[in-house]
Amino acid sequence: MAAERVDFWFDPLCPFAWATSRWILEVEKVRDIEVHWNVMSLGVLNEAKSPSPAEDAEQLAKWIPSRAATAVDLAYGQEKVAEFYTAAGTEIHNNGNKDFENATAKALEAIGADASLLEDAKTDKNDEQMRASHEEGISKVGQDVGTPIVAFKGTAFFGPVITRIPSGEEAGKIFDGAVALAEYPYFFELKRSRTERPQFS
Repeated sequence: MAAERVDFWFDPLCPFAWATSRWILEVEKVRDIEVHWNVMSLGVLNEAKSPSPAEDAEQLAKWIPSRAATAVDLAYGQEKVAEFYTAAGTEIHNNGNKDFENATAKALEAIGADASLLEDAKTDKNDEQMRASHEEGISKVGQDVGTPIVAFKGTAFFGPVITRIPSGEEAGKIFDGAVALAEYPYFFELKRSRTERPQFS
């Protein structure tokens, strides 16, 4: 029997998506799932209230990681997307590299990708494909959320938003609970105020 497909939408910049992504990889070890990685963009999500990346260097820097992830997907496919996200996320979140162009360059080098993909990520060359992936994720949960988005068994949700990364059976139990809630068609939201930022140590 084939493993259950789980679709995960991420922007490499988001620390909450990063924490959740490391959790879903732990789930993959203890539950029969296969994660499929999809790019979304906080730049696209917030572009109505932010300067254009073509006109603002700070905004451009924030668009580069998700554009690069899209370029990797187009050039190399799913396996390399996962590798790129791990390399970029580690550099940005674990290593604290907030020079997003530099972090992206290091991630591309780490996975053996063509350096030209960084130059592509400074332009709108692959924005059509990135926007399509972004919209596919957002269409499943609505415009008033962000990243991460997790989808499986015909349903999807924003989150779970976590600040620590569970492992082993603890990770599996959290997934089981998310599945149970998501399978109820009239469940929409469960929330409390966060008291800390994600911890990656």
